Amino acid sequence: MSSGQPNPLAPNRLAPNELTPNELVKLQALRRMKLLATSLLIMMAVIFAVAFALQTRYPWLQYVRAAAEGGMVGALADWFAVTALFRYPLGLKIPHTAIIPTRKNEIGASLGEFVEENFLSEAIVRQKLADVGVSRVVGTWLSKPANAERITEELASGLQGALTFLSDDEIREVIEGLARTHLVGRDWSAQIGELAQKVIESGHHHLAVDLLVDKTEQWLAANPDSFTELVSRRLPSWIPSFVDKLVDERVYREALKFVQAVQANPTHQLRLALDAYLLQLSTDLQHDPEMMRRLESVKVGLLDDPRLRELAGLAWDAIKSALQSSLATPGSPLRLSIQSTLTDVGTRLVSDARLALTVDTWVGNAAAHLVQNYRHDIAAVIAETVERWDGREASQKIEIQVGKDLQFIRINGTVVGSLAGLAIFTVAQAVVSLTN
Repeated sequence: MSSGQPNPLAPNRLAPNELTPNELVKLQALRRMKLLATSLLIMMAVIFAVAFALQTRYPWLQYVRAAAEGGMVGALADWFAVTALFRYPLGLKIPHTAIIPTRKNEIGASLGEFVEENFLSEAIVRQKLADVGVSRVVGTWLSKPANAERITEELASGLQGALTFLSDDEIREVIEGLARTHLVGRDWSAQIGELAQKVIESGHHHLAVDLLVDKTEQWLAANPDSFTELVSRRLPSWIPSFVDKLVDERVYREALKFVQAVQANPTHQLRLALDAYLLQLSTDLQHDPEMMRRLESVKVGLLDDPRLRELAGLAWDAIKSALQSSLATPGSPLRLSIQSTLTDVGTRLVSDARLALTVDTWVGNAAAHLVQNYRHDIAAVIAETVERWDGREASQKIEIQVGKDLQFIRINGTVVGSLAGLAIFTVAQAVVSLTN
């Protein structure tokens, strides 16, 4: 750039310590290109001066003078054009100069509109996603164990951090609130009755009955003294001891015999009576208001208790501790399960064409929805960001990024101007010669 331009390190410019390393490299390249373009302009000026001074003595220097003159004109014109983009040439506030710093807001708005109209359209987004093949790319990447392990590590770290920052009191309140809303706050009588009826009609409750009878028989067989003592306590005190003992033994034998009979006979009267009772109970739970009220009363008494908060706290503490331990251990079942799931998903995305098509369709629809509803907001980010920029700093940063390439305009202008000047002068001389 010519000597009349502001110093690149003048106070109104960004200092080197305000630039990134990449910007510093580009700044050095920009300065070299400016020096080259300016050197060509100076060289043309020197050639012009020498040729102009000696052209009367050496007529052929007129062609050199014309070429140098055209080169200077081209170089100066293109210097003005390039400089006018970023600042006032020679500090003169000529109209339509310093375009970027003075009209950055309009440029930002136009750029946002350009991006919105040419990039943020549903057809373009869908076509780009189809060309990329999201499911294939993601599946291929996830199917590699190393990548799945990396994702698992990141997820584990993120979840550990979230667990650390979560408020235990707030989580307890959430658990307690969910319990009160979904357990205490709802009438479960009909649902419990319907479920119980299905279980009883299918006979699945017989396993529980068998277990209860077996445990009763085992206890009676192992604890005869405890049973007879219970019977003795209920006999009158005036009964002689030997009679008391005979009664105890007789009752014990009959009780054990009865339980063993129930245990051995699947159609025993007690079993049938129990089935009938349970079936009637399940029906009452669905249709009898009094039974439904009694069940709700029992439920409220169990759940609507101050100890419910303590139970919620214990549940959260247990869950949190288990999660933290599993997430912190590289070979824990939880982390291995996450890693295996990720790898399996990746493999299926690559091998299952139907799944891949479903995922690609979902991604395309989601992207299209975002573009349709938020394209203007996304493009507005560009305009708003440009508006927040300082005019001079924005101009300098843009010049650093593209200025090196723009200096070729000055160099090309010098070369093309020289050729044009030479051609114009040659044609003019030829015309003059023909007319004479």
